[in-house]
Amino acid sequence: MTMTEGAPVDPDAAPIPKVSFDATPESYRHWQLEIDGDLAWLRLDVDESAGLVPGYELKMNSYDLGVDIELYDATQRLRFEHPQVRAVVVTSGKDRNFCAGANIRMLAQSSHPWKVNFCKFTNETRNGIEDATEHSGQTYLAAVNGSAAGGGYELALACDEILLIDDNSSSVSLPEVPLLGVLPGTGGLTRVIDKRRVRKDRADVFSTRSEGIRGRQAVEWKLVDETIPKRAWDSTVRERAAEAAARSNRPRPDSGARGIALTPLQREATADGIRYRHVQARFDRAQGLVEITIDGPSGGVPESLSRVHELGDTFWPLAMARELDDLILRLRINELELGTWVIRTRGDVGDALALERLIAQHSRDDWLVGEIRHYFKRVLKRLDVTSRSLIALIEPGSCFAGALLELALACDRQYMLDGTLDEDAGEQSDEAQILLSESNFGVFPMGNGLSRLASRFYGDDDHVAKLRQEIGRRIEAREAFELGLVTDAPDDIDWDDEIRIMLEERASLSPDALTGMEANLRFVGPETMETRIFGRLTAWQNWIFTRPSASGPEGALRRYGTGRKADFDRKRV
Repeated sequence: MTMTEGAPVDPDAAPIPKVSFDATPESYRHWQLEIDGDLAWLRLDVDESAGLVPGYELKMNSYDLGVDIELYDATQRLRFEHPQVRAVVVTSGKDRNFCAGANIRMLAQSSHPWKVNFCKFTNETRNGIEDATEHSGQTYLAAVNGSAAGGGYELALACDEILLIDDNSSSVSLPEVPLLGVLPGTGGLTRVIDKRRVRKDRADVFSTRSEGIRGRQAVEWKLVDETIPKRAWDSTVRERAAEAAARSNRPRPDSGARGIALTPLQREATADGIRYRHVQARFDRAQGLVEITIDGPSGGVPESLSRVHELGDTFWPLAMARELDDLILRLRINELELGTWVIRTRGDVGDALALERLIAQHSRDDWLVGEIRHYFKRVLKRLDVTSRSLIALIEPGSCFAGALLELALACDRQYMLDGTLDEDAGEQSDEAQILLSESNFGVFPMGNGLSRLASRFYGDDDHVAKLRQEIGRRIEAREAFELGLVTDAPDDIDWDDEIRIMLEERASLSPDALTGMEANLRFVGPETMETRIFGRLTAWQNWIFTRPSASGPEGALRRYGTGRKADFDRKRV
């Protein structure tokens, strides 16, 4: 992990540092990853002096964005590099202290955007842990061998099973409300009642009791699954992990399955953009936008599954997903004023669909192909919750087909050129086309559990069924518009002016209002644990972070640890 600028000491004025999301196990400062047959052990042992930015010490196994970057890297490597791992034990490398949660000094000194992006990334990583348990047969267990407070308990909540040491002192707690004047915003409130099924009155008591709950009461209230005496701790944790591993459908250690290495991404970053092998981003700072282009696959389909494994992280679907994932993260935290992302694709529709058929054919019987599919699903979800205006431009030479069409459907608007531009005419270019596949009907669900088409046409199941009949057929602009698959289909005469005016209009609007509008419009229909975490809980936390009771000079975040009580604004609004 690297940065290029100074720490954001003044929440209102100081710059956010440039952050890299690169990490390798050899570079970890805070996590220890140990592989033991079909078990993996992730031990949190935070280096107090290795905060991502200056100005605070990571005491009591507290964490910042740098700690979470390493955790995300570890979860990705466990899925791709260690197919034989069937259960992951998350524990602490420090005695009597599992994790104290997000570092309070870090939160107090950070700008509002920094806090928001930090919480969002943390939530996404913990959702990824749950996704690994649900879809990859890699079950996570929390071995809470000391007190787990705030974000530390929230980390345990992301695991499928929570074991708490019974040593008469270790407890679990969500002390944000009584101590900090904020919320357990990385899923705490939601997971306690939606996932752990804690009774809501007990959840109220628990969330306002700063000292937390331990022992038998924690089990009775469903806050943990089991308490284990200290004398039997090591053996019982290993026994529970082995039981989880035995239930997994992941390859066994003796199956011969071999992981693939996730090698460092190759990128060229300048003041004007970022270029990877398959993804490019060009910055237009004057207009406040990023032009993102994803190159489709070329070179045909691997002749066998063994060839897919040989290609490893250079296999186009995985390589493209890693690059797009990295780009989204970098833009979100490092380029706050580039508020509109214009997304294009380039390539052959046939090549894109041929690879997609390979993925669909083997995603259930080959662990690597399945991991690639679930990874692209998570990247699309990261795009869904990104607070930027997303615009898809579909032009001649685009390859918005099947899985790649999901990129356009994730956008707030889609514009498709009806005809060809003058520069295309000399090359006898075909008109722009899109193509539906099974991938657009639930393979890559949104956080609300619906496909992007079902969300787009929410409540109109008949139309979604009609669109399913169009699978495999190339659809040009006018028909795509009539089917409701694009927002507009300007012809070649109006294209440049229509797009320019639309982008200028977008840039003239309030970024705050756009963020609120987009977040509300993208997730329709049923509320899930995931949408509650990213919607309702996040919205409240973001608002509370700007209130004087939390972040003001006399607020709880600033007064914490000073011996002086916070001065709360007593008006309820």
